[in-house]
Amino acid sequence: MDNIDQNIETLNKWIDMGVEFAVAYGFQLLGALVFFIFGFVVVNWIGNRLQKLAIAKNVDLTLSQFIGSTVKLVLMVLLIIITLGNFGISIAPLIALAGAATFGLTMALQGPLSNFGAGIAIILFRPFVIGNVISVRDVSGIVNKITMGMTFLEGEDGEKITIPNKEIVGQVLVNSEDTRILELQFPIPSSADVNALISDIKAILSTFPDVTQEPPPQVGVQDFTYGGVLIGIRAWIPGKRYFPIRYDLNGKILSHLKSNQIDLLNISGRRRPEMAEMMEEEEE
Repeated sequence: MDNIDQNIETLNKWIDMGVEFAVAYGFQLLGALVFFIFGFVVVNWIGNRLQKLAIAKNVDLTLSQFIGSTVKLVLMVLLIIITLGNFGISIAPLIALAGAATFGLTMALQGPLSNFGAGIAIILFRPFVIGNVISVRDVSGIVNKITMGMTFLEGEDGEKITIPNKEIVGQVLVNSEDTRILELQFPIPSSADVNALISDIKAILSTFPDVTQEPPPQVGVQDFTYGGVLIGIRAWIPGKRYFPIRYDLNGKILSHLKSNQIDLLNISGRRRPEMAEMMEEEEE
């Protein structure tokens, strides 16, 4: 019986302490909680609003998302600090602990963090944007997505290429916007009518609607070889259709050479065997 009375007395003490705590700090805790919820909604609204405003001002999509996310993060940290202060919690020890944890995490995650740092540089300085055709570290493709850690490309054959951002920053980067330079060359005998052939190739290029006319395609004598010359072609074409256009153009030029009985030379000035055989078959 004494144990029951003692347990009841202990329970009453805990209840009294809970009531006293609720009376003393209940409104403070409730107010801090309401403030945090309201602040959380406002922070998200501000971040989303800034992102939409940046997009409306024709700011790059990736940069707009970065601005919105950064503002959200900064405001959220301030909201947490203010909320902890309303709860009566000293934030000085938490700041010191966060600093130590951040230092340790930085040392342990140097690789990923370097990617994030490079991603921030790409987003801020924008050496390329989504939709551009870029070439870096012997790979090229269309930029599909830019994140803090990775840049995603799509190759000409539809393959997905993932490049860590640290492998892009500091490297030689070729950005041809939404086009790509097409460069061709082939050797012909010096006896051929070079000027007429150059004019014919320009006419062939004019039949391709995908070949950019500004800047205009360039066709001319690129170099000299024993027994002939090298005809060079430079034209800008859409990066998404690089190889189909290249193959189609090669086929039309080859047909034109064969129809005009113009042989292709190798570097020693002799016919290329396969081209010679094709010419002989047609002559027969």
